[in-house]
Amino acid sequence: MRKAGSEALLIASNTMHCLVQSIETRSGLPVLHIADATGRALQDKGCRAPLLLGTRFTMEQDFYRRRLQTQFGLEVVCPDEAGRARVHQVIYDELCQGVILDESRDALRQIIAQTLPQGVDSVILGCTELGMILSSCDELPPIFDTTALHVGMALDWMTLA
Repeated sequence: MRKAGSEALLIASNTMHCLVQSIETRSGLPVLHIADATGRALQDKGCRAPLLLGTRFTMEQDFYRRRLQTQFGLEVVCPDEAGRARVHQVIYDELCQGVILDESRDALRQIIAQTLPQGVDSVILGCTELGMILSSCDELPPIFDTTALHVGMALDWMTLA
């Protein structure tokens, strides 16, 4: 890839960032990390305790949370077991199939509401499909769409590099 002129890589998936180290090692190129774009945006808005919504892999493995915690000092919260299962189900059984249901949107909002007593001050849409069903609204804490943030990061990198 480097011989072809590539200077960096972009992985357009939150979950696949679990492979960043392997990809960087094998390619010899840096990966513009989606969690870095997210962490910077959260810091810029003064958010400290985001709720992470995503696939089970993203919510349950530590590759994403750990990066946000160590690089940005964030206290990342994930839904409880039932909430994680429901978010995962909505992503794979509905959104990946192009299905958007009002009852699923309501369920996701309920999952968010259940975490507010834990001090959650923001929501990370840690799956590229979640922006199809959730967006900022008055009754929710600020929402950070990782897809839009990652694209912005890539554009900044390309124009400033």
